[in-house]
Amino acid sequence: MKILCIETTCDETAAAIVTDELSVLGSVVASQEGLHREFKGVVPEIAARAHVERIFPVIDQALKKAEISLGDLDAVAVCNTPGLSGSLLVGVVAAKSLCLVNDLPLIAINHLHAHVFACQLDAEHSVFPCVGMIVSGGHTHLYSYQSALSAQYMGGTIDDAAGEAFDKVASMLGLPYPGGPAVSRVALNGDPTAHQFPRSFIHEDRLDFSFSGLKTAVRYAIGGPGSKDISHVKLEDGQISDLAASFQQAVVDCLVSKSVLAVKQSGMKNLCVGGGVAANQVLRAQLSERCTQEGIKLFIAPREYCTDNAVMGAIAIERFKAGLFEDLSLNIKPGLVRH
Repeated sequence: MKILCIETTCDETAAAIVTDELSVLGSVVASQEGLHREFKGVVPEIAARAHVERIFPVIDQALKKAEISLGDLDAVAVCNTPGLSGSLLVGVVAAKSLCLVNDLPLIAINHLHAHVFACQLDAEHSVFPCVGMIVSGGHTHLYSYQSALSAQYMGGTIDDAAGEAFDKVASMLGLPYPGGPAVSRVALNGDPTAHQFPRSFIHEDRLDFSFSGLKTAVRYAIGGPGSKDISHVKLEDGQISDLAASFQQAVVDCLVSKSVLAVKQSGMKNLCVGGGVAANQVLRAQLSERCTQEGIKLFIAPREYCTDNAVMGAIAIERFKAGLFEDLSLNIKPGLVRH
């Protein structure tokens, strides 16, 4: 079985050909980082236009890498939720067009659950049942999974996502976009205990995250209590590194604490972690250490499949086997679907 998977939820135009054995025959990702860097964040209109320009060339490249044609496909899968409206629409329209012209079944993918399924790509055995944590630029959420197709929302951020907080703090520190890799890079030379930043809800049993207060604390550490405009503040390299390391550690402490708590509350034994922030080395190391202590089996998506990509769309294989297909009336669902 060969399925073409399409991913256009935010600012990456991606396509991949995957098999029912979870082999990747061809994968292409066209990044838009350069287009959004000057704005220090994703501009939805720019992202959508870039998808329009790139979607079919990217699909064509993926097919060529796989050395197959459209006639060799068994289905087309596309992420239709959640994400930016314009971006999602480009992918869904492209997928429906290919299905109509080539008489192929259409499969809908939830972007968040695909991030969790990415952990399966590098695992020798099934990662399900598990607790899944999706931690990215737009999402920080916890789900319990009895199977790849059975998800129950457990909790998540009540304001900013972890990746969004990284981007905003990077901007405060004068670091480039995307913020996650930039903050992590300078944090290597910093002291994670230099600043005692808040860790919201960390001592509570609720499975919620909040990073808005943490961002404010970083701002006040830079410009002083109550400061709003910090553009005039000049920081030395050592100060930037300490701030970055302390901020990163606060985020990691929250993510590790709540994901472990979720596993304990669920009664499950496996924890799967996916999303762009899952590539963070400090998070990966401290999750591994804590899970070993708690007797939890940890699965983290391979680094190359943490950021948005189409390979994680291999979750479509499970939907194909279950006969879960869509008709051509499939629509986008930009907001978070909590199931």
